[in-house]
Amino acid sequence: MGMSASKLDRRITITRAELVDTGLGMEPGPYEPIGTVWAHRADVSDGERFAAAQVQATVTTRFTVRSSEFTRDIDPADRILHAGQDFNITGVKESKEGRLQFIELTASARSDQ
Repeated sequence: MGMSASKLDRRITITRAELVDTGLGMEPGPYEPIGTVWAHRADVSDGERFAAAQVQATVTTRFTVRSSEFTRDIDPADRILHAGQDFNITGVKESKEGRLQFIELTASARSDQ
């Protein structure tokens, strides 16, 4: 069964950090919203990582969005804000559904936030 616009039932906000001149060089500033789109959310995995005696739980999620000029400009330097969670984008690719129809954004977030 393929993706359809009716399955885009979640609102996600894409955030981006602009480079700021700190006087010592250019560094990313705070992440600011650049757009909100409808998406389909599918959690693809979750896991735990042990580091320095701390357990860190993460969830990997695939957000599918309609392909547009805006969504084709999203890259891994951007982030996704959804349901109070801040997701780091780890991959951006064209969906299997066909050229220029949908974009898949793979992202991960701490699930213990």
